[in-house]
Amino acid sequence: MNLGNIPAGLCIAIGGAAFIAGTVLSFYLWQLLLRNRKKKIISEAETEAEVIRKEKILQAKERFLQLKAEHEKVINERNNRISQAENRIKQKELALSQKLEETQRRKNEADTLRDSLTQQMEMLDKRSEELTKMHRQQVEQLETISGLSADQARNQLIESLREEARTDAMSYINEIMDDAKMTATKEAKRVVVMAIQRVAAETAIENAVTVFHIDSDEIKGRIIGREGRNIRALEAATGVEIIVDDTPEAIVLSGFDPVRREIARLALHQLVTDGRIHPARIEEIVEKTRKQVEEEIVEIGKRTTIDLGIHGLHPELIRLVGKMKYRSSYGQNLLQHSREVANLCSIMAAELGLNPKLAKRAGLLHDIGKVPDDEPELPHAVLGMKLAEKYKEKPEVINAIGSHHDEAEMTTLIAPIVQVCDAISGARPGARREVIESYIKRLNELESVALSYPGVTKTYAIQAGRELRVIVGADKVTDKDTESLSFEIARKIQNEMTYPGQIKITVIRETRAVNYAK
Repeated sequence: MNLGNIPAGLCIAIGGAAFIAGTVLSFYLWQLLLRNRKKKIISEAETEAEVIRKEKILQAKERFLQLKAEHEKVINERNNRISQAENRIKQKELALSQKLEETQRRKNEADTLRDSLTQQMEMLDKRSEELTKMHRQQVEQLETISGLSADQARNQLIESLREEARTDAMSYINEIMDDAKMTATKEAKRVVVMAIQRVAAETAIENAVTVFHIDSDEIKGRIIGREGRNIRALEAATGVEIIVDDTPEAIVLSGFDPVRREIARLALHQLVTDGRIHPARIEEIVEKTRKQVEEEIVEIGKRTTIDLGIHGLHPELIRLVGKMKYRSSYGQNLLQHSREVANLCSIMAAELGLNPKLAKRAGLLHDIGKVPDDEPELPHAVLGMKLAEKYKEKPEVINAIGSHHDEAEMTTLIAPIVQVCDAISGARPGARREVIESYIKRLNELESVALSYPGVTKTYAIQAGRELRVIVGADKVTDKDTESLSFEIARKIQNEMTYPGQIKITVIRETRAVNYAK
């Protein structure tokens, strides 16, 4: 076909129709593809949904089975608890029935016993009536024979016996009183003088320093050490002040505790003898010496009890007795004082017909409260009594220890003997360093210090000046002020006075309400 002869318009129309036909064909083909794709996607979705549905059904079944198993388990546990509760209830019912049977049986027995007792009481009443009747008949017969009633006869007999007993008692009392007045003072003096004469005691004065002798002054430099390190180490280890001065061939050990001074003296002796003096060696020697002194204290206690013939003491009491050697009271060695009191007590007890061994035991332990390991704020007599009670001493010994300064009431005859012998040992010439004038002066100063405060009405220095009791007016001093007053008095005494040991200040405030009935 020759297209050249076809007009241009027609060619354009034919081209447009062909383009449109191609476009429509492409559109229908695209729709066909979309429909096929849609069917495929729907098919896949349906397949996937079916799979998910089946999985969910399986999960639901599994969850159902699990819940069913748990429910059955809970039901079984509940059934078991119910069964156990039923069993307990049955056991309780059985026990209750047994108790009811036992109670009924006992009630029957009690009824039977009550009936029996009732019968016996009736028989006793009958016999009592018979005895009363017979007694009345006998009394009537005696009244008929004597011509007096029973009350009159009894009164006459009692009156005659009373007058006779009164006469005899008065005569006996007068004889005893006359004899006691004539011989008591003389006998007491004889016993005291005889006891003092039979005990020989030395005059002992303890000091607060110990002099350590050395062969030459060259040793002083070695004891001091380079830059004083040896002497500082020794003082720190022993707690004793070591004074090295110009005194030839002597070193002074100063300290209030005799045990520490003895440890320092022995340790210094070993160091000087050995020649090796340095801080490490000093600490080693001091520790060994401390153990040796502790062993020596126990040995001294054992030797003292053996010498005095005292047996069965607790080991701790034996140790405290040995510790007395290193303690003094007003310059008097405490162990020597206790031995002296023990011997005096034994002699006096024997003279008075009492147990001399028990008195000697109480005399040895009477000041045991002065050497405890700790220092409680108690009077030494009360502390000693507590220690003796703790270590199972006899009641007589405990009472004698606690009452030898009147802190406790005396309940045995040994107690006043210990008190008297303690006074004899402490008051004899040469026994104690402090004279009576300075002692009284110190007590007066104690009372004067307390009286200087406003509101104080009375003061009493007791327990040999170891305690000061202050009485204050209730209208001038409140309860709160008593604490500050006690503290101020203690501080003033501590700053202004010199005294041995410690002083306890007790402030007492008492309120009294007084009225008169007219």
